[in-house]
Amino acid sequence: MNSIPTPARARVTMNDVADMAGVSKASVSRFIGEDRQLLSEAIAQRIEHAIETLGYRPNQMARGLKRGRTRLIGMLVADIRNPYSIAVMHGVETACRKHGYSLVVCNTDRDDEQERLHLAALRSYNIEGLIVNTLGHHLDELRELHRELPMVLVDRKVDQLQSDLVGLNNISAVNQALDHLQQSGYRDLLMVTEPQDGTSSRIERVDAFKAGIARRAGMRGQVRETGDSLRDHLREFLAQTGHGPKALFTGNGVATLNTTRQLHDLGCHLFDDIGLIALDELDWYPLVGGGITALAQPTHDIGVTAFECLLGRLRGDLDAVKTYDFPAQLIVRGSTRQRP
Repeated sequence: MNSIPTPARARVTMNDVADMAGVSKASVSRFIGEDRQLLSEAIAQRIEHAIETLGYRPNQMARGLKRGRTRLIGMLVADIRNPYSIAVMHGVETACRKHGYSLVVCNTDRDDEQERLHLAALRSYNIEGLIVNTLGHHLDELRELHRELPMVLVDRKVDQLQSDLVGLNNISAVNQALDHLQQSGYRDLLMVTEPQDGTSSRIERVDAFKAGIARRAGMRGQVRETGDSLRDHLREFLAQTGHGPKALFTGNGVATLNTTRQLHDLGCHLFDDIGLIALDELDWYPLVGGGITALAQPTHDIGVTAFECLLGRLRGDLDAVKTYDFPAQLIVRGSTRQRP
């Protein structure tokens, strides 16, 4: 038995509301806008009744464009699967909602062409401001957009882009890690990082690690990147002898996951054979061995601050470009137990 399709219900318009309420279209516009106080109580009640009866839903985008405001904030992220990106994004969205803005998120998936397409799309959406967490390889497009609207960078600097930057104090965080490892008796260290690929925060952490090792007598350190060769690098490091207790320092959550997987496959007894301290704090860290010692980033605060900084620019803040460096919080667990 074939069903007869029901005709789609026609969209209710502002004119329909005005006709039912017996008022002008301008009065309806005032009611759903920011000028409701200009209407008498009787007219406001008639319009409200008509809206509820007809099920009218205003086109917020059209209203925003007409007023020159969309209350949309764009956010460009390099990898939406990265736990850091998700946590920061949640902070941004929470702050947006608090101030009556909506967040439009575009994931470049570390693809330069996707970044270019997303920038064009965000401009077409008439966003009022942009939060950027990418390498910014399309510098010309970013600078052109920055001339039209305020922009805030998160975690990663973009050369030649004069924008506020919100992120972690990487140098301080790395030295916190080295101080803790040294005090816990570790002397032979291996830092594991994702490929640096121009990411300023990763470069800062590696440079701080090398400089920190050079200042600490009796400590030795080397740096390796995640990838196909990581297991071989870890096997080689575990086999080296003669320089004291060994520990790993992972540069972010992705590097920590890759490293612990490889150690498990190598049959390493976590964390008897080797210590581990991780930059970033993820939910699964307490579940591995006696727990993974972490340097937690205040990701929610970073996201909130990025939006509030952007909001300040939207409201006319013309101060010089600012940098907000947040401290890391050391959370000690069994992966860095005291060594003799």
